Amino acid sequence: MSDALAGVNSMVSGLTDSINNAISALQAQKEQEAAAAANVQEFQKQVNKSSSNLQGQATDMGILAKNVTRLNVVSNLAANDKVDFYKFRVTSKGEATLGQVGDDGLRVQLMSRLGTVIADSNPDSGKDYEKFQKLQTGELTLDRGDYSIRVTREKGESEKETKNYALQLQMGGYTQDYDTVAKQPDKSSSPYQMSTAQQTMLSGLNDAITSLSSISYGQTGTEKLLGSFNLFV
Repeated sequence: MSDALAGVNSMVSGLTDSINNAISALQAQKEQEAAAAANVQEFQKQVNKSSSNLQGQATDMGILAKNVTRLNVVSNLAANDKVDFYKFRVTSKGEATLGQVGDDGLRVQLMSRLGTVIADSNPDSGKDYEKFQKLQTGELTLDRGDYSIRVTREKGESEKETKNYALQLQMGGYTQDYDTVAKQPDKSSSPYQMSTAQQTMLSGLNDAITSLSSISYGQTGTEKLLGSFNLFV
């Protein structure tokens, strides 16, 4: 019995040590993340989206550099706005992660410079959907080059409803955090006239710009994206 009891005690002791080691490792990781967050440089910009529905006129998100930059964009599809395009450049091959929050009924596609769909949030898109899932978990490898993101409504969604969204891209860690608030197109910069609904959304976004500081830095990607929607309150 004494040998059995000693064996049990040894197992309990070993389990306790394993738990303590796991807790210590988690605490060390949190401390490292906090230290890294404290050294993150923060940048913000405000842009007007192009009134064009062409990929070649995509709004610039910035440069995605492995372990250097994190790119964030906050915007919406206004009433009667069919599509938003964003472009970014990858400086070196690596596993990218795309974070996304927003209203239901949005479709997000990652595309090559030539317009080939690489990953698609629509579950009916087969292998492209599988790649989108990998992109969400940081398991999709992107080569160096130029890419774009296409944001549209899912089939059956009313074009009369505004759809808010926030997107986030990173490749590994980051030391520079870039926020882009993409407003509706500037009426004076295009021969096309904005609808009344688009003008209303533009006014609302202009007011929201003053609340840009509501985005919290040094948080996880999901926390930051969720916090960004304070811009639309």
